[in-house]
Amino acid sequence: MKGDSIIHFEGVTKRYGKVVAVDNVSLEVKEGEFFALLGPSGCGKTTLLRMLAGFEVPSEGRIFIDGEDVTLVPPNRRPVNMVFQNYAVFPHMSVADNVAYGLKVDGVHAADRARRVEEALALVKLDGLGGRKPDQLSGGQRQRVALARALVKRPRVLLLDEPLSALDAKLREAMRTELCQLQAQVGITFVMVTHDQDEALALADRCAVMQRGLLQQVASPSDLYEFPASRFVADFIGSVNLLEGQLVVDEPDHAEVAVAGVDQPVFIDHGVTGAAGTTLWLALRPEKIELHKWADAPPHPGDAPPGRNVVAGTITHVAYLGSESLYEVTLADGQRLKALRSNLTRWDQEDFALGETVWLAWHACSPAVLLT
Repeated sequence: MKGDSIIHFEGVTKRYGKVVAVDNVSLEVKEGEFFALLGPSGCGKTTLLRMLAGFEVPSEGRIFIDGEDVTLVPPNRRPVNMVFQNYAVFPHMSVADNVAYGLKVDGVHAADRARRVEEALALVKLDGLGGRKPDQLSGGQRQRVALARALVKRPRVLLLDEPLSALDAKLREAMRTELCQLQAQVGITFVMVTHDQDEALALADRCAVMQRGLLQQVASPSDLYEFPASRFVADFIGSVNLLEGQLVVDEPDHAEVAVAGVDQPVFIDHGVTGAAGTTLWLALRPEKIELHKWADAPPHPGDAPPGRNVVAGTITHVAYLGSESLYEVTLADGQRLKALRSNLTRWDQEDFALGETVWLAWHACSPAVLLT
C-alpha cells in the first residue's frame, strides 16, 4: 500500500550560468512508491535526482524528505542512497567488502556488519558470491552488488540513475522483473531516472515526464499512454499517429474534427470544450487502427457504422516485429499512418501486401484529444 508523500520538491529551479536545467518543479513522491523521472537527454531529470541526493544545491526552491527540509543537508546526512549508472563498485574489493563499505565508514560493528551484508546479498540473489571480485561477475551481478551496497544501509529512499542502461537487451528485461520484486519486498521508495520509456512503463507506479527542465505530466504509466497531456508526451511515450485538425462540432457527448486527408470529419465520442475552428491534435496509437481489405470496408467513408472512423490508403511499408507487424499506410494527401497488427492468429487472418489499397478504421473512443 502506497503511503503519504515522503519526497516533496517545492518550486525547485537549478541554473548553470544562463542555462536553466530544472525550471520551477513542484512534485511529490509517495512513500513506498516506485517513481520514474522520464525524458530525453538534457531534460533535467538527472539534475533533479542529484539535487535529491544532495550532490547539487537548488538555485531556488526547497526539497523535503519525510517532512524535513534537506535543501542544504549534505548527502551523507540524508536518508537516501544512490545506485549509479556505471554501478561504481570498487574493483580491488571483494563483493562482500563492496557491500560492507558504507557500514564500515559509519562505524557499524564487524559482527553486525557481516550479518547485514549477508542479508543484503541474499536479498539480491548473490548468496555465496561475497568472496568474488567484481571482474569475476556478469554485468547483471555487478548491478546487484551496487543494489546490495545501497540497500544494506537501509535508506528511506533509493535513487537509481539509469540503472539498467549498461546491460544488454535480454538481461535488461530480466532485471526489470527483479527490480520490481525487490522494491515490493523491501518496501522502500524507489526513484529512478531513465530515458527508456519501456523501462519506465514496466517498472514505475507513476512517472514524471520532463522536457527542457519543465515538468510536462505526472501520471501512472497507463494514463501517460492513454491520456497524454500534450503532443510531446504523446510522441515521447510509445509510438503514435498525430493528426492535426480543426474542431468543427463540439457537443457535450461528442465532437467532430476536420483532418486533412480524411474525407469525413473524425468523430470523437466526447466533448472537447473548445471553440469551432480551434486547432487541435488527435493522438491515435497504431494498435488501435484496424486494417481492412478494400472490398470488405464501407464503399464510402460516410457509410461507416456509428462511432467508427474510416479512411482509405495504400500500404507503403511493412515491418515484421515477431508477434506483431507494423504497417505504414499513405493517405491520398501523402500523410502516413502507422497501424500495428497482431501476428498471433495470422494463420486464420488475411495477409496484406505492400502496395495494396486498404481501409483503415478506428473507434471514436480511440484518439486522445490534445490542445497543446
